[in-house]
This record gives sequence, C-alpha cells and structure tokens, in this order.
Amino acid sequence: MMRRSFNLLKVLALGAACLAAPTAQAQDFPNRPIKIVVPAAAGGPTHITAQMLAEKMQASLGQPVIVEPKPGAGNNLGAEFVAKSAPDGYTLLFATTGTHAINQTLFKKLPFDPIKDFDPVSLVVQYPLMLVVSSDLPVKSVKELIEYARKNPGKLNRASGGMGTSMHLSGELFVKQANIEAPHIPYKGSAPALNDLMGGHVQLMFDSMITTMPLVESGQLRALAVTGKKRSPLLPNVPTIAESGLPDYEATGWTGIVVPAGTPRDVIMKLNGAIVEAIKSPPVQEAFRKQAAEPVGSSPEEFAAFIRKETDKWGATIRAAGISAD
Repeated sequence: MMRRSFNLLKVLALGAACLAAPTAQAQDFPNRPIKIVVPAAAGGPTHITAQMLAEKMQASLGQPVIVEPKPGAGNNLGAEFVAKSAPDGYTLLFATTGTHAINQTLFKKLPFDPIKDFDPVSLVVQYPLMLVVSSDLPVKSVKELIEYARKNPGKLNRASGGMGTSMHLSGELFVKQANIEAPHIPYKGSAPALNDLMGGHVQLMFDSMITTMPLVESGQLRALAVTGKKRSPLLPNVPTIAESGLPDYEATGWTGIVVPAGTPRDVIMKLNGAIVEAIKSPPVQEAFRKQAAEPVGSSPEEFAAFIRKETDKWGATIRAAGISAD
C-alpha cells in the first residue's frame, strides 16, 4: 500500500513538473544568444531593418541578438531553416511579404507551411512602394496615366525587379483595379529595370522609395503616387494611389517576426514585449523612417490577422494574373 502511494506521488510530481516546465522556461528565457534569420541578402533593406531591431532588443533581453542572412529560393531557404528549428524562442524568422503572403500561391510546393509551421510574434514595419514613370511620358498623375493607357493601347510596358516580387504584384493589382493594359517585363533586379525606365524603353514601374527617390529628385523619373494608405513623410507632396482615383488600392511590403510553431506562449510574449519596446524607441523609429519604412509593432493576434488578410489579397492577385514561379 505504501509503495502504491509512493508511486502515485511520483506520477503526480512528474505531472506537476511537466506543467511547470513551460513557465520555468519562459522565466529563464533568454539565457543564451538569440538568432534572427533574414531570408534575404546581407546589406539589403530587409537585413538593415533586422539589424536595427536586433541592436535595441539586446538591451531589453539581456542577451546578444544575432542577425544571420540566409538568402535563396525566393526567401524560402531561410524560412525553411527556421520552420525546422527548435520551438524554443532562440531562432526567429524575419518574415517578409514573400515568405508569408506571396510564396504559398506563387510556388506550387513549399518545404514549409507559412501558417501551420510558424507562430506570429509581431509586425515590425510596413513600407510603401512608389509608382514612377519615365520623364518623357506625357502624364503627371495616376488619373492621366489611366487615361493615357486607355487611349493608347499597347503603348505602356511595366518593369519590375523580378517575377513574383512585391513590386511586380503591386503593379498587377494596379492594372487590375484600373482596368488597363500594361504588360509586365521582369528584370534581374531593380537596377537594370530602372535604367531602362530612365531610357524610355519601359514606361512605368513600382519600386522602393529609397531606390527611386534620388531619381525623382534629380528629374530622371517622375513620381505619380505611393502605394500605402497614407502619404510618406519623405515625399509629402506625392499622393497615394487610393486618393488618386482607386480608393481600394493599398500595397505595401512588410516585415515581422515569427517563430517555429509550438514555441511557448510566455516566450512569444517576452519576445513581443522586447520587439514592441524596440520599435517604439525614438532612435529606431527615426532610423526606420529614413529607410522609408513605417514602424508598426503589434500583438501576435493582430499580426496573425494581418498575415491572413495579406495572403488572401496577394493569392487572389497571383491567381488572377496566372503567375507561377515554377
């Protein structure tokens, strides 16, 4: 009888220990360096944004936060690596529009599930693109561009820095909502596309504000609109597409932090607190805005809802245009 009681006590103690383990883990977290995997090349805007965030997170978490670029396969290589990592909060993915809203429709098969294999932590930034046209195109507004396209069928070609990028898909969303024709011509990167746009070989393009602003300010390109919900403080005189005649139009790139599915809730919330605190700090906000990025910060639930909305929008755009990366 005593042995049976002793065994029962052992079982109860083991169960209590199992229940307490996640809480203990969260209390001890972090006790070693944290890695943020960036699925894009070092030195690019995504990598720079991640570094800004990581530097501020370190102070809050008391451990080094290391940024590790893992580019390749349309951002899928880095995302796959994190999806298969331990769900302990020490390996984070700097998720992008590509990894979590575009690629699951663009590619027939992915080595991970953007929804099932990750838990959202926080949206970090959104960044609008800019609609620019060649300086010799006789249009000065979105309304004039749409009118020109309708009166001159076959005269507009639309460049982008690559098939399936947010720049490409922002253009697809635009031509669909404007009900115009402007065939897409993909380039291997923004630089050759912008060169051809300045040379008048193509007529319009959606691209990042950081890349296009110097060309607009020098008169080599003309800015017609930005793609976000509101005007950019960097170019306050440039209207949004929504206020230029297409009220339902909004297209932004974005980045956020996600972790492998199954990461303890308390760990997720500790990471969320550090991320939101970092984003709200004035130096980080100023640094982000200089990169034409709008700081956000969100709850995990808000980020999850945002991902679902973005997935629906870009999935519908990709299917309507018949785009595939395979």
